Amino acid sequence: MFLAEEAAQAASKIGTFDWFMLAFTVLIAIGLVRLLTARPKKNIFAIGFTVVSLGLFLLIDFIMITKVWLA
Repeated sequence: MFLAEEAAQAASKIGTFDWFMLAFTVLIAIGLVRLLTARPKKNIFAIGFTVVSLGLFLLIDFIMITKVWLA
């Protein structure tokens, strides 16, 4: 019985935090699109901050998927 529980936990490497990371990445991407399509005046600081944040989250997601999920 205990071996079956350990096997089930070992098979699932995807945690709840992983889904939140992916959701935040999508939200940051949506925010970047909205910032870039702003008509009257673009906030350059916000665009730069969002680009850096999106790059960092994409890097973290890439590492999370390749090193944790597929390992």
